[in-house]
Amino acid sequence: MNLLFITERFPPDIGGVARSAERIVQSLTNLGVEVDVVTWSRYLEPGEVLPPLAYATSNPLIQVRRIGLYRHWDMTLPHTLNLLDWQQQQRAYDAVWGHYLFPAGFLAVWFGQLNHLPTVVSARGNDLDRGMFPPGDFARLQWTLAQATLITAVSQDMARKVQALSQRAAIVQRNVVDTEMFCPGLGGEAKLRDRLNIASDEVILGFSGELREKKGQRFLLSVLSQVRSLRPACLLIIGEARPETQALLQSYAMSQGDDAARIVITGYLDEPKQVAQHLRLCDLYLQPSLWDGMPNALLEAMACGCVCIGSDAGGIAEVIDSGTDGFLLPRSQLHQLGPAVLEALQLEPTARQAMGRAARDRVLQNHSLTHEQAMLQQILEKLSGLAS
Repeated sequence: MNLLFITERFPPDIGGVARSAERIVQSLTNLGVEVDVVTWSRYLEPGEVLPPLAYATSNPLIQVRRIGLYRHWDMTLPHTLNLLDWQQQQRAYDAVWGHYLFPAGFLAVWFGQLNHLPTVVSARGNDLDRGMFPPGDFARLQWTLAQATLITAVSQDMARKVQALSQRAAIVQRNVVDTEMFCPGLGGEAKLRDRLNIASDEVILGFSGELREKKGQRFLLSVLSQVRSLRPACLLIIGEARPETQALLQSYAMSQGDDAARIVITGYLDEPKQVAQHLRLCDLYLQPSLWDGMPNALLEAMACGCVCIGSDAGGIAEVIDSGTDGFLLPRSQLHQLGPAVLEALQLEPTARQAMGRAARDRVLQNHSLTHEQAMLQQILEKLSGLAS
């Protein structure tokens, strides 16, 4: 099968969409599929098209083509469609996959309709909410869901929303983790702690990903101050702070200077093994999302044996069994995150270790790469039948 895979982000782009896109594409090629990835870049001139590159040079089944974004999608999407038309003449695709409902999913379905190709669209995180509420385009969202051949969703919660919007069933394709890379401590964490200038007596509260509003950034800062009022602590951000977050961090530094000094931001880590090393440092991992799909970062932390506290947003409640393999807090009660963190820090070492093992077992049972490959095999079989 020749598959066209459209995604807004693809490594080295950062974020969960890019990482899940890379993982799915690699799994598809393991099943013998040839995949052409088309993605957009803010670092190219508007309309610029890079020649296709063999991904990581070691996998000839993956070709990645990047297109420079115009200022608005009303220029970017028609330009991309022109390129896709040309690629279809060269490659004769058998199916199209749109990763995230807009813009990738919409464009995939429109291109598929024009060329009589079966299509898959993947609902990943807040893409439903972004389309439903202003300034989203509700009509385009509904059309995409109605016309796609197959719909996948990362959680039962998202599948339920798809059903409510389109009266169609979505295939639940959960996020997964490389559990060999993301695993409990392998040694060397003490040296990393020293490099980060984290004192030996400091509690490390961890968060991984892009620090931003939907991830509960204000609650993370509040928790840091509450914990530091009682004991030494730092907040380890394994990733980056979005530009719009800088104003909040500056305001926090002005009012809570000593606490702000104990925010450690690693910056973007391009190697997953580096992310895993940092996760192993965390005494508690926090995921106070206001809304979410099924966060890759949370699964990675659980696979590393971290004790995690998350909100019940999106699919998080499908991952954590509160009190057994982590703790859940209603997303309407995130102002209580501080007391919840302080209570979790009182766990006896044996209880903490047991919870960490249970968290890893949960990921091994439901979120391993073998689970994803089995689900992709089922999707491919359906697509093959439709394509033929």
